[in-house]
Amino acid sequence: MMKPAVVLLSGGLDSATCLAIARSQGFACYCLSFDYGQRHSAELQAARRVAAALGAVEHRILNLGLAQFGGSALTDTSIAVPTDGVHPGIPVTYVPARNTIMLSLALAWAEVLGSDDIFVGVNAVDYSGYPDCRPEYITAFEKMANLATKSGVEGHRLTIHAPLIDLSKADIIRTGASLGVDYGLTVSCYQADELGRACAVCDSCRLRAEGFAAAGLVDPTPYRA
Repeated sequence: MMKPAVVLLSGGLDSATCLAIARSQGFACYCLSFDYGQRHSAELQAARRVAAALGAVEHRILNLGLAQFGGSALTDTSIAVPTDGVHPGIPVTYVPARNTIMLSLALAWAEVLGSDDIFVGVNAVDYSGYPDCRPEYITAFEKMANLATKSGVEGHRLTIHAPLIDLSKADIIRTGASLGVDYGLTVSCYQADELGRACAVCDSCRLRAEGFAAAGLVDPTPYRA
């Protein structure tokens, strides 16, 4: 019997690759996505497509009211998404506590499923500088998870898998391509339109395009005219 794993799935390039890796390692994948008040729903439509294409056992989308807090260009439309290139530091697209909240809910579902494994597609190489994408954060969350749960206390050690964390964007794309990921199904843009067409100028679009170029592969991203 395949071991169950919860996979956080945004609908973007990284999380699709993470799901493909989990599947390749023999896990039965239970995908979890979030409607957290982000600027567009195109990434959730992409998450549905990716989950179906990569054989998820189940895919759930939870509603979170993070837009009630705002504080990010992704949850507050009065804050503009930066379009002038990737800069050092933590950008305004950082959503306060997002990965902590999402991993906590993944942890809850994992306990119910009897799963000891959670997969998350965070990356600390070609990324936008978010503090909750760093290796030390993942290590700290895993330690907390094993202290805070019934399954952890009873000796069922939970592992947070972050298989992309040390990879370049090009290496992530090469890995996914080798595992059969159709990146045309994914949406990475911070401000995609209702059809999932990308802006080409936000941080996420730039990192994605640079990754495909470095990998020597054709970028299937549809862009707005």
